[in-house]
Amino acid sequence: MFIVQNSTLAILLCIVTMLGWGSWANTQKLAGKEKWPFQLYYWDYAVGVLLFSLLFAFTAGSMGEGGQSALANFGAASSGPIGTAMLSGASFNLANVLLVVAIDAAGMSVAFPLGVGLALVIGTVTSYIATPRGNPTFLSIGVALVVFAMLFSAAASSSMNKAAKRASLRGILFAVAAGCLMGLFYPQLISAISPDFNTALIIPGKLTPYTAGVLFAAGLLLSNFVINTVFIRLAGLSYGDYFRGSAKLHSLGILGGAIWMLALSVNVIASGVAGPAPSYALGQGATLIAAIWGVFIWREFRGAPRRAYILIALMFACYASGLLLVGMATL
Repeated sequence: MFIVQNSTLAILLCIVTMLGWGSWANTQKLAGKEKWPFQLYYWDYAVGVLLFSLLFAFTAGSMGEGGQSALANFGAASSGPIGTAMLSGASFNLANVLLVVAIDAAGMSVAFPLGVGLALVIGTVTSYIATPRGNPTFLSIGVALVVFAMLFSAAASSSMNKAAKRASLRGILFAVAAGCLMGLFYPQLISAISPDFNTALIIPGKLTPYTAGVLFAAGLLLSNFVINTVFIRLAGLSYGDYFRGSAKLHSLGILGGAIWMLALSVNVIASGVAGPAPSYALGQGATLIAAIWGVFIWREFRGAPRRAYILIALMFACYASGLLLVGMATL
């Protein structure tokens, strides 16, 4: 399987994660412009996650001499790691559905800094406790700056007009709930993977990043039959509505899922060198990318008072500084 062997490549892959996790939601925004409800979009997203995980496992996960091929690892994996990887997918799925609701209500520039920022803090701390790799001082200060960025984002949303405020408040509540859940899936997924997967020393029964990705995606898709069905019913929709969607609308969701899964896959591979905590934290710089999309491309703060733009600028500054420190923690 393809493995990462130096910190420079690991950081580059974390940057790919940042770009992917910060950009996939644009496909949801595009679908929303065509009045395609997020509940229906999300089914295609889940399919896209699974399709990419399979493609990645049977290409990069099965090539070369290093590690263990995907098929061999599937045959050797024990039930504990398999269940843990699938459960992490289900946990993430609930968190991500809530985040999609938050984006729908408050926009990318508010929902991402709060939801994903909170996930960054929780995920980084818990990952570091489990695998203490990386400079703790740089990590701590970087995470603290991300917390300040979250506060500036929330303050900026409160500067909007009353109608926008009501939507933002709803989005903030969903984003906070999403962040609390999302911060736990990554350490859970990492615990199912052999800590020395980038060597030939795969712990018996443990997974490689590639097989863990497939099982994560399977857990996400299977849990969607429960989680997203609830949201579909609450919205007064049916599965008949889903099958009436155009090929363009379905392709947007599949593309969004594939982009997100590409980002997770390369991030987990990079964690073998950078360490899970720095790798996850740097990848969650996606928040900065999403905020840039929301503010400058989707114009989500159009008409907002000057104070809101000052707060958004402070949010960008804190996020950028925090991410720089997290990146330094991996060196």
